[in-house]
Amino acid sequence: MSDMERWRGRVALVTGASVGIGNATARALAQQGMQVVGCARDVDKIRETAAELQQAGAAGRLYPVKCDLTVEAEIRAMFDNIESEHGGVDVCINNAGLALKDPLLTGSFEAFRTMTDVNILAPTLCSQLAVQQMRKRGVDDGHIITLNSMAGHRFAVVAFAITAMTEGLRRELREIKSHIRASCISPAIVETEFATRMHEDDPQRGRDLYASIECLQAKDIADSVLYILGAPPHVEIHDILMRPTEQTT
Repeated sequence: MSDMERWRGRVALVTGASVGIGNATARALAQQGMQVVGCARDVDKIRETAAELQQAGAAGRLYPVKCDLTVEAEIRAMFDNIESEHGGVDVCINNAGLALKDPLLTGSFEAFRTMTDVNILAPTLCSQLAVQQMRKRGVDDGHIITLNSMAGHRFAVVAFAITAMTEGLRRELREIKSHIRASCISPAIVETEFATRMHEDDPQRGRDLYASIECLQAKDIADSVLYILGAPPHVEIHDILMRPTEQTT
């Protein structure tokens, strides 16, 4: 029996599942036999992935759900849909995130609001609703995994908030005598669409960054998700920090 066997047939939510780390994670979980709800604002690519998985005979399935994570009502509606269609969440992967080139001293309020909505408030609400669904069904071995960043341990204000949120979540779960676990994965440079989107005014800058070293790949992060979920129930992996071997900063 593999370490992931106990998750077979159970329900995982992956936010930001259309591309990059989220897409790779949704694929990996479905291949392990989980029923995966993948959400994004544009679900066309999730539908394509779901069809590919089904055609390849994956043990689980991927279900696309359209959701704008900056809108509270849409997040709540998504969880209501998961409860009615699948019974409820067992694993919540808070993957969706973005970065804008707005420094503290000169950045716009609107940019700060957008980053806060997507990177802090959305995973906080998703974690809260996921735990509520787990406890409602008597699930005591669920898991919340939030994608953070190496910058969240050094200098990035928004990313550092995720570090604090995960620790606060873990402590609150222990206070209520729950065995639901909370983990972070904090990668450095991963070759996805993240950098080119951040430098949308100069996409070549993002491409040059990825070409400068052998970067982490989305599958590397998805493998870390499987490692965390496959740990024995008495082991809580609080954070995985990972960077490309060639990265110097």
